[in-house]
Amino acid sequence: MSEMIQSIQKSDLAKIAAIIREHWGGETIVAHGVLFHPGTLAGIKAVKENEIIGFLHYQIRGEECEILTLISLQEDQGIGSALIAEVESIARVNHCQRLSLITTNDNLHALGFYQRRGFRLAALFPGQMDISRKLKPSIPLIGEHHIPLRDELRLEKDLR
Repeated sequence: MSEMIQSIQKSDLAKIAAIIREHWGGETIVAHGVLFHPGTLAGIKAVKENEIIGFLHYQIRGEECEILTLISLQEDQGIGSALIAEVESIARVNHCQRLSLITTNDNLHALGFYQRRGFRLAALFPGQMDISRKLKPSIPLIGEHHIPLRDELRLEKDLR
């Protein structure tokens, strides 16, 4: 799978923006009260037969590498795992001590996925989605599995 992981290029931005619109309800994402424009972030993509089948955006701040998007368009193919492995390598090369991310309380699939890959629950931010909706009103009130979308959860993986 690693030979399929590449840096996101300018020529990929329109395709990735379309996928973000479809899956995140707009071209922006919100995490911890900050509005992000993925087209301005560092990112990696998974490619198969010249098609983008997944991607991940991240930012490095000091000793932390934060994952801001992760999507696999083909489930159970190892795409998400390959993207996580690659961003972990990038984080280590940049001397990061931890890999982190934010997800929402309704995202049970992501919570399981990340914990199986060594991430631990690090913080709960009750009511954070109300703040996020002020930045991005298109965030729904009800999320996956008909769970009210209320809170953010921070997960971390120690890289030391």
